[in-house]
Amino acid sequence: MRVGVVFPQTEIGTDVAVIKDYAQTAEQLGFRHVLAYDHVIGGNPANRPGWQPPYTHLDAFHEPLILFAYLAGQTKKLEFVTGVIILPQRQTVLVAKQSAALDVLSGGRLRFGIGIGWNPIEYEALGENFNNRGQRSEEQVEVLRQLWTHELVTFDGRWHKIVDAGINPLPVQRPIPIWFGGSDERALRRLGRVGDGWFPLLGPDEKCRGMIEAVRRYAREAGRDPSAIGIEGRISYGQGSPEAWLEDLAAWKKLGATHVSFNTMKSGLKSTAHIAAIRRFHEATAAAW
Repeated sequence: MRVGVVFPQTEIGTDVAVIKDYAQTAEQLGFRHVLAYDHVIGGNPANRPGWQPPYTHLDAFHEPLILFAYLAGQTKKLEFVTGVIILPQRQTVLVAKQSAALDVLSGGRLRFGIGIGWNPIEYEALGENFNNRGQRSEEQVEVLRQLWTHELVTFDGRWHKIVDAGINPLPVQRPIPIWFGGSDERALRRLGRVGDGWFPLLGPDEKCRGMIEAVRRYAREAGRDPSAIGIEGRISYGQGSPEAWLEDLAAWKKLGATHVSFNTMKSGLKSTAHIAAIRRFHEATAAAW
């Protein structure tokens, strides 16, 4: 099981030296990947009575692809994971170009996690349709893979039209792995049909086991090998003791997780305290990796 860290988007700040130190420390400690969340624009709750979002305009988010392009030059082995890019609010061909460029510049170290998001404010601001985002995302996956693996593409879909054109350079990975967020039935079916992996945003419990079994069933129904679909769990620093972290590591292994990420966000930490936290997690759990 590959163990990584969740980049503390909203809490690490904007000091470039701290951001670089965080990634380099993670790599030196032996963490295999760094995962970053995505939000493009935040709404102001003061002008939206009754709206209580998990993130607002007051929460800072480094743009994941730009962040990873910078960190690609500061590290050598660390895998970069978008967890997740809100794909339907972005132009697919542009995303294909940007992600291919990042894959080239990092030497093939990108794992591309996608989701459909929850925030209509972002879709409105980016000029995309919030209401059909799930359906569009599946066609987007097809377009991405075509553009990542062919010099020239002709595609005539419901939402995309490409006539004998392609991106250059192509990525190192052909195609770049596409992992999915989401946990409702439609998302799990989509994952089973076309996804390379899944980020379950729940603990390693019986509910999660049932959802993993459902994904594997949908994969078999689609004629796919269920074992080819990766699973990435999450362990929270704020849940308490090293003993609890070790218990979760063991539970994720038992569920068949291929990856797990350690998340220090929402634990009262700021800036360099996140670096100290991943050191503590490594010291307490590395023998179990």
